[in-house]
Amino acid sequence: MLEFPPWKRAWLWFVTLALSVAALPSLVSVAGGSWPSFLPNPQVHLGLDLAGGSHILLEADSKQVAVQRLEAMEESVRGALRNAEPRVRVGDFSSRDGRLSFMVEDLGQVDAAREAILPLTSGAGMTGQRDWRIQVVDGQRFILTPSQAGIDKAVTDAMDSATEVVRKRIDALGTREPTIIRQGATRIVVQVPGLQDPEQLKELLGQTAKLEFKLVDTTALPSDIAQGIAPPGSEIVPYAEAQPGQPGFIAVKRLGGIKGDNLTNAQQGFSQQGNQPVVNITFNQQGGSRFAKLTTENVNRPFAIILDGKVLSAPNINEPILGGSAQISGNFTVESATQLAISLRSGALPVDLKVIEERTVGPDLGADSIVKGAIAMLVGTVALMTFIVLSYGRFGVYACWALFLNILMIIGVMGIAGTTLTLPGIAGFVLTIGAAVDANVLINERIREERRRGRRVVQSVELGYKEASRAIFDANITNVIAAVLMFLFGSGPVRGFAVVLMIGIVTSVFTAVTMTRMWVANWLRKARPTDLNL
Repeated sequence: MLEFPPWKRAWLWFVTLALSVAALPSLVSVAGGSWPSFLPNPQVHLGLDLAGGSHILLEADSKQVAVQRLEAMEESVRGALRNAEPRVRVGDFSSRDGRLSFMVEDLGQVDAAREAILPLTSGAGMTGQRDWRIQVVDGQRFILTPSQAGIDKAVTDAMDSATEVVRKRIDALGTREPTIIRQGATRIVVQVPGLQDPEQLKELLGQTAKLEFKLVDTTALPSDIAQGIAPPGSEIVPYAEAQPGQPGFIAVKRLGGIKGDNLTNAQQGFSQQGNQPVVNITFNQQGGSRFAKLTTENVNRPFAIILDGKVLSAPNINEPILGGSAQISGNFTVESATQLAISLRSGALPVDLKVIEERTVGPDLGADSIVKGAIAMLVGTVALMTFIVLSYGRFGVYACWALFLNILMIIGVMGIAGTTLTLPGIAGFVLTIGAAVDANVLINERIREERRRGRRVVQSVELGYKEASRAIFDANITNVIAAVLMFLFGSGPVRGFAVVLMIGIVTSVFTAVTMTRMWVANWLRKARPTDLNL
């Protein structure tokens, strides 16, 4: 237990000093200093409650998900019936009252129609229900009704996807350690430390970035468009910005266009004519082939570029576009084009999100929390050190050095891991400092007991560390289990507390048991004392 060959001592000191040095950038930053840019800079990031920042609560409209599912199902059903062998001829398509209905023209094709559309339905999770119910009424009319289980699953999937899109967009801003979590069925909490102006964040998250390319219905009469009347199979869409001398609306084909789901990249650029800000987009192979087919089959016809339900422009297809790339133009500024490119790269939100709550936490409140936390830590540390030195003398001094190194190592590990420190994390820090002394108390009391039994100094120290280590490891394993459970099932501040607690438990056992044992062994080998002042 007390044998420490040179290689082992060197290794222990290397680990200790390396992690302690890793804490310096964070300490310099908190003190208001500047860390040299040419040196590695592992930093402990401060959470919203310490660094200040923006808190936004977003809410989605679940009814919009149902509408989108109905539109997608209609397009899928039309395609399935059109591609069936032989083709199933239908008419009287309707998507009213949240249901999809159509009439099979030939009574002999009813079974073929059912076989064609049945694969479009699937199980709604583990509910045992299908996401769509298929009914046949009057012998030839099909009615597809979404089940509640299917709607609930669609809302859950949409919110999971929306959460991931929000995360990608915020990461693209260059912010560090944002907190993005689901709250309830249709809400998302976004906390971005260090961002004092939430307007840019609100604009970025409020943009659905749903990009569509649809053919313009040139048969629509301007008088009908002005009255909001669209030909069958078409819809009226407003322009994002009305052009002088042009109507503010346009009629486009409702189905058969291309969505921006197949984008692989989007970058802000400048047009060759006029050097105006534009967004250059690139499709994947599937999207590129569909875009090439659309432009090839509709040369000399206009198509509309629609973003979030508004037409940016409606250029004419002068020639097929075969390269899988396109350019979105509009009245962009460099900032708005860059923001749109970020949104498109991150993917479209599957559902609109609106801000229902907004808070800005000032940095002064966080600075006050840091100061008070540091004072609490300092007072607690001084009180512990005083107590343990008075109680155990030299062994207490070793425990104090271990405690000091433990604090540096916790900060160093958090800096290397890039974790975020929150106010509950400071509480975990203070708790860890108090708990770190427990190991030394157990060891020193055990050494005292062995001396009372008449054992020699070296034997008492060796047995004291050996026997106390069992209880120390058992106690800390239970604490680690509790911290892991808090991290897995908690969120936000609870997870911050758990992270600091887990790191502190590991470093405290390392310093309080391993490092002090090495120091004590070195002292015993050099001084060869005949008694212990314990």
